Amino acid sequence: MNNVTIDRARKLLERGALFKALNEQERHDLAAHAQLRSFAVNEPIFHVGDPGHGMMGVLVGTVRISLPTPKGRDMILADLPAGELFGEIALLDGKPRSASATALTKCELLVLERRDVLPFLERSPTACLNLMQLLCARIRRSDERMAEIAFFDLPARLARALMRYAPQGHGQPKVSLSQRELAEISGATRENVNRCLRHWQRSGILEMKNRWTIILKPAALQALEELQ
Repeated sequence: MNNVTIDRARKLLERGALFKALNEQERHDLAAHAQLRSFAVNEPIFHVGDPGHGMMGVLVGTVRISLPTPKGRDMILADLPAGELFGEIALLDGKPRSASATALTKCELLVLERRDVLPFLERSPTACLNLMQLLCARIRRSDERMAEIAFFDLPARLARALMRYAPQGHGQPKVSLSQRELAEISGATRENVNRCLRHWQRSGILEMKNRWTIILKPAALQALEELQ
C-alpha cells in the first residue's frame, strides 16, 4: 500500500474504538499490513459459511450485514457506514463467517488479516477489552432484534425499523428503503409490510412518494413502539 492509503487506513483505525488502545506507531504498522479492496454496488463481500480470515473496515460506502433464513429470504441485521468495522468474530476464532456482507453502495474496504492483527491484540490487553466490548454490543443488538421478532407484533417492529433508519435533524424524517428491505429488517413478508404502510398512509402517519417513506407523525410511530 502507498503512503496515502496507509494514512487513510491509519485514520480509520484511529477512529474505531477497537484500535484506539494502540499507539500511533502500532496503528501505522497495522495499517501497513492491511489490504485495500473495492466492491461494486450489490456485489457480495462474503457469504455466511465462507472461510473467515479476518475483519474489514469501511473506508467508503455502506455495507449491509444480513443472514439468510430457512424460508429463503434474508434478514437485514445492519447497514454499516464508513468508519465501521465488521467481521471481528472470524478475526478471533478463524471459523466460517456467521453472516453475509454485501456492498450496498460502491465501497472501498480495508482488509485486516487475522495473522496480522492477533499479534497486536496479544500485546495490548486494552485492545482486547475493546474488542470484547465491541462484540458484546453486537450480541446485545442481535438479542434485541431476535426479541423484537419473537415478541413484538409487525406494527411495532416496522415502526422501530423506520425510526431506526430515519435521519435525525431538520425537516420531516424519511427513509428510502424498499418494502422488501423493510420486510427483511422487520422479519415479515413484503405483502404484510405493504398493508401496514398503506394503513398508516390512510391514517396520516406517513406518506409514500417517489420511493420515499416520509414520516409525517414520528410521535405516532414512537407510540406504537412503546405499546409493546
